[in-house]
Amino acid sequence: MSRTTATIPDDLTDLMEGAISAGVFENKSDAIRHVLREYFQENQETRIASAVSLYDDGDVTLRMAARLAGVNRFEMRDLLLDENVELRIGPADMAAAREEIDTARNLE
Repeated sequence: MSRTTATIPDDLTDLMEGAISAGVFENKSDAIRHVLREYFQENQETRIASAVSLYDDGDVTLRMAARLAGVNRFEMRDLLLDENVELRIGPADMAAAREEIDTARNLE
């Protein structure tokens, strides 16, 4: 799990601390995780746009982008094509290709 630092306005910080004190959230991290999860559940278009961007930048695989977007990999492929994002199929380079070959050989 990664660590992120954020600057939050005082009124939101006060509300978050009040919610923690009231037992709504366990701690600040729990509150932020909850709010982000809820946001992306309610804003599917933003969730998909984020996954498309991560895939387009090469930060995630098709499978990971699909998981982040909340769709299956075939739907993700179609979403990427709709956005004119070039699909990356197969190993990224010769080292990855050799690793796949070695893995396949070890399956025997």
